Amino acid sequence: MSRHSFMLNGERVSVDADDDVRLLWVLRDLLGVTGPKYGCGLDVCKACTCHINGKAFNPCSVPVSAIKPTDEITTIEGLADQQTGRLHPMQQAWLDHDVAQCGYCQPGQIMTAVAKVRQARAEGREVSDTDLDELRNICRCGTYFRIREAIKAAAVKM
Repeated sequence: MSRHSFMLNGERVSVDADDDVRLLWVLRDLLGVTGPKYGCGLDVCKACTCHINGKAFNPCSVPVSAIKPTDEITTIEGLADQQTGRLHPMQQAWLDHDVAQCGYCQPGQIMTAVAKVRQARAEGREVSDTDLDELRNICRCGTYFRIREAIKAAAVKM
């Protein structure tokens, strides 16, 4: 067992885990961060999507040994303003557009959407339908239309 240290939602954490344990299990089982959901474990469904250094990734497919001490992991729990508790515009848009049904995929959907909007902005453009077509998170309830509308609304406020 090895000691692993990294930034999680703005705080330094350290955990003892075997090097091959997937980061999702470290987050959920060892650190008690349950926003990222287990869906497939194969980097397909995207229910576990988080950010690493500001970019979307799926911790179900990443061993904890691949995470460096300088890496910053953000989960849905770290998305809201840490000082005020105010929801991130994407989280608020999810509520305003009544996106969630069962809610299982929603943390991953939101984290992917935030990363996609940030990517478009970094490229000097607004999020487009083509960008939204690239999103591959699976929603078994089929709220894709509301997801797209929420992303577009939040992008204006981000």
